Amino acid sequence: MEQCLCHRIKGEDIVNEWVAFSTTKGLLKLTVNNLETFEHEVSKSSKKTSVYGLNVLVLFNMSIVCVFFCKGSQKRALTTPEHPQSKRSAARLPSPGLLLSPASFSPCATPSQKYSMRGARGEVVAMFGDVQGPRWSGKGQTAVQVDLLEGREDSLTSSYKYMFQRLRDVRDVLTEKIEVLGEELRTHFNIEEFSPASLPAQDTISVLGQVCCDSNGKLNAQSVLLEASQEHGARQVPVDLSELKDYSLFPGQVVVMEGMNTSGSRLVASKLYEGVPLPFYSTSELKQEMNEGSEPVMVMVACGPYTPSDSLAYDPLIDLINIINKDRPDVCILGAYLNPLHELVCLQLQYLLYVTGCKLVLIPSQRDVHHHYIYPQPPFTLPDLKKDDVQRVTLAPEPCTLLIGGVTLGLTSTDILFHMGAEEISSATGSDRFSRIMKHMLTQRSFYPLYPPAEEVNMDYERFQQYGLLPLTPDVLIAPSELRYFIKDVIGCVCVNPGRLTKGQVGGTYGRLLLQQNPVQEEGKRVNPCLAAQVVKI
Repeated sequence: MEQCLCHRIKGEDIVNEWVAFSTTKGLLKLTVNNLETFEHEVSKSSKKTSVYGLNVLVLFNMSIVCVFFCKGSQKRALTTPEHPQSKRSAARLPSPGLLLSPASFSPCATPSQKYSMRGARGEVVAMFGDVQGPRWSGKGQTAVQVDLLEGREDSLTSSYKYMFQRLRDVRDVLTEKIEVLGEELRTHFNIEEFSPASLPAQDTISVLGQVCCDSNGKLNAQSVLLEASQEHGARQVPVDLSELKDYSLFPGQVVVMEGMNTSGSRLVASKLYEGVPLPFYSTSELKQEMNEGSEPVMVMVACGPYTPSDSLAYDPLIDLINIINKDRPDVCILGAYLNPLHELVCLQLQYLLYVTGCKLVLIPSQRDVHHHYIYPQPPFTLPDLKKDDVQRVTLAPEPCTLLIGGVTLGLTSTDILFHMGAEEISSATGSDRFSRIMKHMLTQRSFYPLYPPAEEVNMDYERFQQYGLLPLTPDVLIAPSELRYFIKDVIGCVCVNPGRLTKGQVGGTYGRLLLQQNPVQEEGKRVNPCLAAQVVKI
């Protein structure tokens, strides 16, 4: 704090200075002597810049540096030995000790008034399937099998080194994606061959490539480029969409465009071939014996944050625990903004295990400040988990595909709906944007098909190629988002956005599903094992 105020350096800048200083000195520990040496170095190189309206508190704890910001009520004037601060201006400013006192940074554990006064508790706001027949209460069946679809051997189960990827490795992953999806498109639509994107041709050609934007701005109908794979020249060609009647495009999408490119400098697209979804579990090679007499399984899904924005009290989580205790779901899936090592959270999770008897699935989020900030994200680690609880707690990575009672669930806590919704363009006005985005995920066979990713997504492409692609089309795909909740049947997959448990200072929503492994086909057609689904207000 002293160094920030004395040298007029922003908190993040002084953190960067310390990291650089410590690295050049052989990773020094944070001691008083080392800080004095560091201060001497900073005083020689720091710039005389002011920090307006910003008070910075820097806490040093071993090798961890945390920076907290709070807005000041008044501007702080720049003072130097040549231009000292006047007594009159000093009197107007509160003291640094008052601004940066521990009380000003103490978390507010007072329950949120807006949350406690919320209305419409328990109201069903979205539904799917047979909503009249089923009773929304499970049996707390500990016998329900919950597994990672591909087994722990082929799933992301532990942390890994990141921030080491090379550009050519990223290029190889993207090239392989184009080639694999391109071959599926060629086979499915009986396309004879692909032509180079920038080669002049007087006849209609088919071009395989990845959609991208001609600038760093948002994609629009005039800025679409098609980037071919390495095999076809890896060139980018502008695309004219004026002759396409129906299209939905986003950066990173692998497509085949049919059209004319007489000059070699612009492709006038007349037809668009999009991706092909993978088969479902029951029709894939992963098929296992089905139990026709199996009981329906109730699954409850909730996504954080678990506290209102104006309080750190865990009232929403406690309310959710009470609902779980009342409804007795067989499986409870909790994702995003949850620290399972927090004392209160740990007590609540133990209550879930011992009182309700349900299976528990924990999925991390990139917004969890205590966990690895990387995508794909390794699962939480609970070293103190008792042996009796190991079989009842599934620590899943982000993203993942689960097998619950023979039914497949694709799960991601990253807000792909919000990210793709900001980038996707479509010729259809007023159509169902959510269904289009979920269809893109299924046909592009990826939990995160957007490229480049949103700024908040720290992507490791080699691990993404291993763990971020859909292994099949799941029976249910769950993608929580800041956008409005929904339940939709998209090309045979039940897609659910359960919303978040809190929305700002008020209560949000959670989801519940009734699943039953069902090998019976009606009139030769597949029947989705999701019998019913609802989104409910907390």
